[in-house]
Amino acid sequence: MTSPSPLPDAAPLPVLHRDGMMLVIDKPSGLAVHAGPKGGETLSDHLDALRFGLPRRPELAHRLDKDTSGCLVLGRHPKALALLGKLFADGRVEKTYLAIATGAPAADAGRIDQPLAKRSPTRGWWMQTVPRGAPGAQEAVTDYAVLHRAGGLAVLALSPRTGRTHQLRAHLAHIGAPILGDAIYGGASRLPGGPRLHLHARRVVVPLARTAPPVAVTAPLPPHICETLDVLGCDAVAIAAAADAFAGAAATPL
Repeated sequence: MTSPSPLPDAAPLPVLHRDGMMLVIDKPSGLAVHAGPKGGETLSDHLDALRFGLPRRPELAHRLDKDTSGCLVLGRHPKALALLGKLFADGRVEKTYLAIATGAPAADAGRIDQPLAKRSPTRGWWMQTVPRGAPGAQEAVTDYAVLHRAGGLAVLALSPRTGRTHQLRAHLAHIGAPILGDAIYGGASRLPGGPRLHLHARRVVVPLARTAPPVAVTAPLPPHICETLDVLGCDAVAIAAAADAFAGAAATPL
């Protein structure tokens, strides 16, 4: 499977893939997908420019946190949204993220199988790990592979097997390796990449049609992650290729 070539930059947000059913855009870090209590620019401000001739503007098929960059899938009409929503709900969309974490997992690959629940009714979407059977507990599973270790940091490929809010951030904090730049879960950053969250939705693979190969799309690594990789002595192109090759195979649960 190959990633579709990026389209000409005819929209205010980079479009990585376009067909009759969906768009995949490269969401920048710092752009919220939903309006928050403080207001400000959101993805909704850009959706009309992404119609590409259709009468309706596209809508979210899933979501990314405000500070997470990378592949974001939009459905172009109600039928497409219904199909995409089912694919995501059934876990049939393959998602690969790249993260830089403070600290590192002990194993080079593994599975984090740990339920999550809201921290409190007043903390919005902030999550915490909880025992199975605890009030509000939701099953949450993440596969990971360590791509590079240096300077007390780790570059990770991540594959969420469930789609819980803040899942990757809470899971990595749970194993003592919070994501760099994560002010909520404990990964403060003083590196040249700055305080931004070092979490990027690198790749999505969407099985849109039964009679055609799945659509695979990749998003280029953002500048702040590339700057930190350079400090760690990593080649960003090689790291991106290693993340793309990560299959997220099940490993020993942590």
